[in-house]
Amino acid sequence: MSKNDVILGFVFLDHFSSVECLSAEFREIRAKKDFFDTCRSPEDCCELTLQAMGMDVQMLTGKGPTFTDPLKEPEDLQRLKANVDVNKELDYVFKAITLTRHKIEGKVPLIGFTGAPWTLMSYMIEGGGSTTHSKAKRWLYRHPESSHMLLKMLTDVIVEYLLGQVFESHAGILGPVEFKEFSLPYLRDIARRVKDRLKEKGQDVPMIVFAKDAHYALEELSASHYEVVGLDWTIDPRSARERTGGKVSLQGNMDPCALYAPKELISDIVKKMLEGFGTRGYIANLGHGLYPDMDPENVAAFVDAVHQHSKLAVKQA
Repeated sequence: MSKNDVILGFVFLDHFSSVECLSAEFREIRAKKDFFDTCRSPEDCCELTLQAMGMDVQMLTGKGPTFTDPLKEPEDLQRLKANVDVNKELDYVFKAITLTRHKIEGKVPLIGFTGAPWTLMSYMIEGGGSTTHSKAKRWLYRHPESSHMLLKMLTDVIVEYLLGQVFESHAGILGPVEFKEFSLPYLRDIARRVKDRLKEKGQDVPMIVFAKDAHYALEELSASHYEVVGLDWTIDPRSARERTGGKVSLQGNMDPCALYAPKELISDIVKKMLEGFGTRGYIANLGHGLYPDMDPENVAAFVDAVHQHSKLAVKQA
C-alpha cells in the first residue's frame, strides 16, 4: 500500500492518522528565486499558485501578496477579466502539477490548494494583508450585490482549475450571518461543481475545506460536500468530533507556535492532540501554516511524534 492509498483511507474514515505538513525546504527554494519566477517554473513549482484576474500583484518579502492598485469601488470590477482562460493564464501551474505527479509516481499524495473566494476578495480590496479587513467588509455592507458578483467571478475561476484543498483563511473575520451569506454558499458551490466535473470523467478526488476561526459553522461545513474539514488550534478536537457527527474526516490542529517548544514538549502536545481526535478519519496537521523562523528539526519532531503516538494508539485500540 502506497502513502497515497493510506491518506485516502484516512480521508474516507477507514484508518487512523496520517500527517500533512508544508515542506521546510520550501523556504530554501523561495529564497533562491523571485516568488513568481518560482511559480512559472514547472521544475520548482509544486504548490504555488496565484490568480489575480488581471490585477497587478506582487509578492513582497514580509508582507505576502500585495496588490498595487486594489479595488476601491464597484466600478473597479470592470477592470477584471470577466472570462479568464485558465488553461492559458495558469499553464505553468498545470505543467508543474504534471511534472510533480510524474516525479512522485503515486507514492505520496499531491494536494492542490486555493484561497477561497472571500479570502481572495479581501486581498483584492485591502491590497494585501490586514488586521481589520474593514475595507473588504465595508463592501459587504455597502455593496452586497457587487460583493456577490466578485465572489461569483472568483468562484468560477477556482472551479476551472481546482482539485484539492480550499483555504478560507479569513473566515473568522466574518460573523455567523455574514459567513453564511458571503462565504459558505461559494465554498459549497466550488465543491459541488468540481465534483460534478470529476464525475463526468469517472474520477473521484477527495476535497478539504479549511475555514479558519469559523467554529460557529462546523455543522454546515461538515455538510458542504467536502470529505475533510480542517480545524485551527482554537477548537477542542472532541467538540469538533461531536459537532460534525462522524460525517467527515478531520484535519488539524496543533498550534503552529508549539513548534517553538522543546522537542520533548512537542511530543506531549501531539500525544494529547491525537487522543482528542480518536482513531478514525483523521489527518494530523498544524492548525495553520509554518512561520519562516521555525526550526526544520522541530517540524521533523512533530512528524516523528505523530508516527510514534499513532502507532501506539492503533495497538491499544
